[in-house]
Amino acid sequence: MSLEQRIENLFAQKADAYGDEYFQVVNELKAGLNDGTVRAAEPVAGGWRVNAWVKKGILLGFRIGRIVEMPDCGFSFYDKHTFPVKNIDAAKGIRLVPGGSSIRDGVYLGKGVTCM
Repeated sequence: MSLEQRIENLFAQKADAYGDEYFQVVNELKAGLNDGTVRAAEPVAGGWRVNAWVKKGILLGFRIGRIVEMPDCGFSFYDKHTFPVKNIDAAKGIRLVPGGSSIRDGVYLGKGVTCM
């Protein structure tokens, strides 16, 4: 079954507890978003097409996440464990300017991008 189908199926379920399949599909989605093979929106002739199933996958990640303290950020904050702060290093050629920038795991950043 495709990632899209698995997300659609799990999103439609209103479970009291979430098993490993939920976390596996969210991690697979984040990996695809990180490397750019999955996109929330794609350019098409004359505009953009939104991939609603990707939005459902992101919402699913927030639904199943636990609130935890986010470590190693230089300050304390609490958020869902399923979307931690993205690790970015200088070798990727990405400029991250301090003062309010928050980049989460599951975000594709191309080389030469500046985040302010």
